[in-house]
Amino acid sequence: MNYIAKLVSLITLGLVIGPCLLHLTGTIGLDTVKVAALGGTVGWFIATPIWMGRKLPVDASEVEI
Repeated sequence: MNYIAKLVSLITLGLVIGPCLLHLTGTIGLDTVKVAALGGTVGWFIATPIWMGRKLPVDASEVEI
């Protein structure tokens, strides 16, 4: 599961960076860049916390927030 989350995170990061570089070279239009970057950003923010999760302290269940 951790490997899959890292792979999805890397792919979605490419969806953010790749279209920007393609637009810089004049290959794709701005509307395509906006859609791809939005999709990549949403995907990255969903996938990355799954594999970058932190371990909770032992007494975290006893703390009331």
